[in-house]
Amino acid sequence: MATVTFEGALIPLWIKLGYTLFVGATVVVYAFKYPPANFLWFSDIALLGTVPALWLESSLLASMMTLAVLLPDVLWNASFFVQLARGRGLRGFTDYMFDPANPRYVRAFSLFHVFMPVLLVWLVMRLGYSPQALLAQTLLSWIVLTLTYWLTDPKLNVNWVFGPGDKPQQRMAPLLYLGLLMVIFPVLVYLPTHLLLHWLLN
Repeated sequence: MATVTFEGALIPLWIKLGYTLFVGATVVVYAFKYPPANFLWFSDIALLGTVPALWLESSLLASMMTLAVLLPDVLWNASFFVQLARGRGLRGFTDYMFDPANPRYVRAFSLFHVFMPVLLVWLVMRLGYSPQALLAQTLLSWIVLTLTYWLTDPKLNVNWVFGPGDKPQQRMAPLLYLGLLMVIFPVLVYLPTHLLLHWLLN
């Protein structure tokens, strides 16, 4: 894990302050607009988790947040910009960004998905990639998915724990689907990102 030396920090202070202020403003806006369960989305956890990663200059935290959202945010950006250009993106990914009922200022804060992949990759390049992140993020995801399943409204379908896309699935038992999801995230989302970052940065 990278440490801060007396001679100087690895991350410029203006980035720490600017990002922290942005996250603080986003939390305030989201708290008024969305129910508390919204903060269980992996993307929102990464948004919040990057704050201590920056201030502590923790390669483990930065690596975990990168594993959590790099691939999903790449897909989010692909869907968003295709939908921006052609009027239709990946189903369920970015429809809310084009919903007139959703205030523009709220949608503007959701544009953090655009810069988060860049920021996180830059962060792990500065701090180094921690191989322990795969296990740590997998354990965190299991906790989050379990809490999401038991504490949230299926209509919100946070982290898709009740089904892929907008609506709960009906093809298998809910707990069986949850167990499958707890395998899919580590194997199909985190592991490929882990292998890529480990190859590029170590």
